[in-house]
Amino acid sequence: MTKRVTAPDIAAAKGLRRLSCLTACDYPTGRLADESGVDMVLVGDSLAMVALGHEDTLSVTMDEMVHHTKAVTRGVSRALVIADMPFLSYQPGVDKAVANAGRFLSEARAQAVKVEGGRAVIEPIRAMVRAGIPVMGHIGLTPQHLAALGGFKVQGKTAEAAMILMEDALALAEAGCFSLVLECVPGELARRITQAANVPTIGIGSGPDTDGQVLVIHDVLGLYDRFRPKFVKAYADLWNQGLDALRAYRTDVESGAFPAAEHTFAMPDEELAKLDRK
Repeated sequence: MTKRVTAPDIAAAKGLRRLSCLTACDYPTGRLADESGVDMVLVGDSLAMVALGHEDTLSVTMDEMVHHTKAVTRGVSRALVIADMPFLSYQPGVDKAVANAGRFLSEARAQAVKVEGGRAVIEPIRAMVRAGIPVMGHIGLTPQHLAALGGFKVQGKTAEAAMILMEDALALAEAGCFSLVLECVPGELARRITQAANVPTIGIGSGPDTDGQVLVIHDVLGLYDRFRPKFVKAYADLWNQGLDALRAYRTDVESGAFPAAEHTFAMPDEELAKLDRK
């Protein structure tokens, strides 16, 4: 049986190899991500947009995240599964943060959680780590803070802002985070943070010099039709391929071409003869 990736495995990979991560939101995407061989599968709160149709990530609830994480973990047998702590699941206080993080491990069978924010969320992170819950940090563009950030904007573009992010990164590592997501920060800053931090950095829209990369699986497969961020490389166009397939199905149904004989069950001739005599 293939050994499952653990949070200590990810931390130990720093400087040795590059790490890969994909998001997933249900059993099929979890299976696909795991079968691809990535190191980590993140049940991201981005599922609010790509799976539930919301405009941003703020609307997804703790119960919804637990529900989706349960589905993902049923499909993943090797990669480290990390569950995103949704908006207001950890900000109100340490006790609530630990209880909610614990649900992801005990109920949903994830192996770690991810928390957005810098030094402002150090205390909840420390408490989670003390409780034995591995924590991935997340700084830069933090979608749960869109109202404060003024939208989807690159963070750390000035020297002052960059120093704040650098200090946040080092504080999160010191607090016990086993890795850090750097989202939408300039590549030069991401490289400096990666060199300074003693834990792996996982970039998204932050250039090539982080210790690893994460993308939303729907973006990689071309399954999200609303927009495509600049930093995404789509490796397929399953949205349009899927539309072609579904339109072909509809056409076959309307013309009577489907179902054909090979799709139809038959009665034994002797039983059919008995039926016809009745």
